[in-house]
Amino acid sequence: MTEADSTESTENTDSTESADSADSAESTPSQVQSAHASQGAQAVQTAQVTLHVTEADTAQAIGSGDLPVLGTPRLIALAEQATVATAAPLLAEGQTTVGTRIRFDHVYPTAVGGTVTAAAELAHRDDRLLRFTVAAHDAAGRLVGEGEITRVIVNADRFMAKL
Repeated sequence: MTEADSTESTENTDSTESADSADSAESTPSQVQSAHASQGAQAVQTAQVTLHVTEADTAQAIGSGDLPVLGTPRLIALAEQATVATAAPLLAEGQTTVGTRIRFDHVYPTAVGGTVTAAAELAHRDDRLLRFTVAAHDAAGRLVGEGEITRVIVNADRFMAKL
Protein backbone atom coordinates (compact mmCIF):
# COMPACT_ATOMS: atom_id res chain seq x y z
CA MET A 1 0.00 0.00 0.00
CA THR A 2 1.08 3.58 -0.52
CA GLU A 3 0.60 6.69 1.58
CA ALA A 4 -2.20 7.64 -0.83
CA ASP A 5 -4.11 4.64 0.51
CA SER A 6 -4.52 6.36 3.88
CA THR A 7 -8.04 7.59 4.39
CA GLU A 8 -8.62 10.72 6.45
CA SER A 9 -11.57 12.91 7.21
CA THR A 10 -11.58 16.25 8.96
CA GLU A 11 -14.71 17.57 10.61
CA ASN A 12 -15.37 21.25 11.36
CA THR A 13 -18.90 22.11 12.51
CA ASP A 14 -20.13 25.56 13.38
CA SER A 15 -22.68 24.86 16.09
CA THR A 16 -24.43 28.16 15.36
CA GLU A 17 -25.39 26.94 11.87
CA SER A 18 -27.57 24.06 10.74
CA ALA A 19 -25.94 20.72 10.01
CA ASP A 20 -26.81 21.19 6.32
CA SER A 21 -24.49 24.19 6.06
CA ALA A 22 -21.26 22.31 6.95
CA ASP A 23 -18.75 22.61 4.13
CA SER A 24 -17.12 19.63 2.44
CA ALA A 25 -13.61 19.91 1.04
CA GLU A 26 -13.65 18.06 -2.28
CA SER A 27 -10.03 18.80 -3.20
CA THR A 28 -8.73 16.08 -0.85
CA PRO A 29 -10.07 12.77 0.39
CA SER A 30 -10.79 14.58 3.65
CA GLN A 31 -14.14 15.95 4.75
CA VAL A 32 -13.74 19.18 6.73
CA GLN A 33 -16.05 20.20 9.54
CA SER A 34 -15.30 22.70 12.37
CA ALA A 35 -17.22 23.62 15.48
CA HIS A 36 -17.38 26.51 17.86
CA ALA A 37 -19.80 26.85 20.69
CA SER A 38 -20.42 29.78 22.94
CA GLN A 39 -19.06 29.55 26.44
CA GLY A 40 -20.00 32.82 28.07
CA ALA A 41 -18.62 35.62 25.91
CA GLN A 42 -15.97 33.47 24.23
CA ALA A 43 -16.46 30.96 21.39
CA VAL A 44 -14.75 27.56 21.61
CA GLN A 45 -13.12 26.58 18.32
CA THR A 46 -12.72 22.83 17.66
CA ALA A 47 -12.14 20.38 14.81
CA GLN A 48 -11.40 16.70 14.41
CA VAL A 49 -9.67 14.53 11.81
CA THR A 50 -10.05 10.77 11.40
CA LEU A 51 -7.42 8.41 9.98
CA HIS A 52 -7.91 4.82 8.86
CA VAL A 53 -4.44 3.38 9.48
CA THR A 54 -2.69 1.72 6.52
CA GLU A 55 0.76 0.18 6.07
CA ALA A 56 2.01 3.61 4.90
CA ASP A 57 1.18 5.07 8.34
CA THR A 58 3.25 2.59 10.33
CA ALA A 59 6.46 3.22 12.23
CA GLN A 60 8.13 0.66 9.93
CA ALA A 61 7.07 2.51 6.77
CA ILE A 62 8.03 5.99 7.93
CA GLY A 63 11.25 4.93 9.63
CA SER A 64 10.38 5.91 13.20
CA GLY A 65 10.47 2.37 14.55
CA ASP A 66 10.45 -1.34 13.74
CA LEU A 67 6.84 -2.29 14.40
CA PRO A 68 3.85 -2.32 12.02
CA VAL A 69 1.75 0.05 14.16
CA LEU A 70 0.74 3.69 13.74
CA GLY A 71 3.94 5.73 13.86
CA THR A 72 4.23 8.59 16.32
CA PRO A 73 5.19 11.13 13.60
CA ARG A 74 2.03 10.18 11.66
CA LEU A 75 -0.12 10.55 14.78
CA ILE A 76 1.40 13.97 15.47
CA ALA A 77 0.74 14.98 11.84
CA LEU A 78 -2.90 13.95 12.31
CA ALA A 79 -3.13 16.12 15.44
CA GLU A 80 -1.57 19.02 13.52
CA GLN A 81 -4.18 18.57 10.77
CA ALA A 82 -6.87 19.01 13.42
CA THR A 83 -5.24 22.26 14.62
CA VAL A 84 -5.03 23.58 11.05
CA ALA A 85 -8.74 22.84 10.56
CA THR A 86 -9.56 24.49 13.89
CA ALA A 87 -7.60 27.63 12.98
CA ALA A 88 -9.00 27.97 9.44
CA PRO A 89 -12.13 29.99 10.37
CA LEU A 90 -9.93 32.48 12.26
CA LEU A 91 -7.81 33.41 9.25
CA ALA A 92 -8.16 36.36 6.90
CA GLU A 93 -7.45 36.18 3.16
CA GLY A 94 -3.75 35.47 2.57
CA GLN A 95 -3.12 34.16 6.08
CA THR A 96 -2.10 30.69 7.19
CA THR A 97 -0.66 29.16 10.34
CA VAL A 98 2.74 27.59 10.95
CA GLY A 99 3.57 25.17 13.72
CA THR A 100 6.09 26.38 16.30
CA ARG A 101 5.88 23.94 19.20
CA ILE A 102 4.60 20.44 19.93
CA ARG A 103 4.31 18.57 23.22
CA PHE A 104 2.73 15.19 22.59
CA ASP A 105 2.49 11.83 24.35
CA HIS A 106 1.73 8.71 22.25
CA VAL A 107 0.28 6.33 24.84
CA TYR A 108 -1.48 3.46 23.03
CA PRO A 109 -0.69 1.50 19.83
CA THR A 110 -2.98 1.32 16.80
CA ALA A 111 -2.72 -1.56 14.32
CA VAL A 112 -3.09 -1.36 10.55
CA GLY A 113 -6.81 -1.29 9.82
CA GLY A 114 -7.59 0.67 12.99
CA THR A 115 -9.17 4.10 13.11
CA VAL A 116 -7.89 7.09 15.06
CA THR A 117 -9.65 10.43 15.48
CA ALA A 118 -7.63 13.46 16.55
CA ALA A 119 -9.51 16.43 18.01
CA ALA A 120 -8.12 19.91 18.58
CA GLU A 121 -9.52 22.72 20.69
CA LEU A 122 -8.26 26.28 20.71
CA ALA A 123 -7.18 26.68 24.34
CA HIS A 124 -5.50 30.09 24.17
CA ARG A 125 -5.13 32.95 21.71
CA ASP A 126 -2.79 35.90 22.08
CA ASP A 127 -2.99 37.98 18.89
CA ARG A 128 -1.26 35.76 16.27
CA LEU A 129 -0.30 32.97 18.70
CA LEU A 130 -2.73 30.03 18.88
CA ARG A 131 -2.33 27.23 21.44
CA PHE A 132 -4.38 24.05 21.01
CA THR A 133 -5.04 21.07 23.22
CA VAL A 134 -5.16 17.89 21.17
CA ALA A 135 -6.29 14.34 21.91
CA ALA A 136 -6.53 11.26 19.72
CA HIS A 137 -8.79 8.29 20.42
CA ASP A 138 -9.24 4.96 18.65
CA ALA A 139 -12.58 3.50 17.56
CA ALA A 140 -12.98 1.84 20.99
CA GLY A 141 -12.61 5.23 22.69
CA ARG A 142 -9.14 4.53 24.12
CA LEU A 143 -6.79 7.49 24.40
CA VAL A 144 -4.04 7.02 21.79
CA GLY A 145 -2.23 10.32 22.29
CA GLU A 146 -2.60 13.79 23.72
CA GLY A 147 -0.73 17.04 24.02
CA GLU A 148 -0.49 20.67 23.09
CA ILE A 149 0.38 22.28 19.75
CA THR A 150 1.24 25.94 19.21
CA ARG A 151 0.79 27.65 15.85
CA VAL A 152 1.31 31.24 14.75
CA ILE A 153 -0.78 33.15 12.19
CA VAL A 154 1.38 34.48 9.35
CA ASN A 155 0.92 36.17 5.99
CA ALA A 156 1.62 33.31 3.56
CA ASP A 157 3.31 35.45 0.88
CA ARG A 158 5.59 37.25 3.34
CA PHE A 159 6.49 33.97 5.01
CA MET A 160 7.42 32.31 1.72
CA ALA A 161 9.39 35.41 0.62
CA LYS A 162 11.82 34.72 3.48
CA LEU A 163 13.04 31.51 1.80
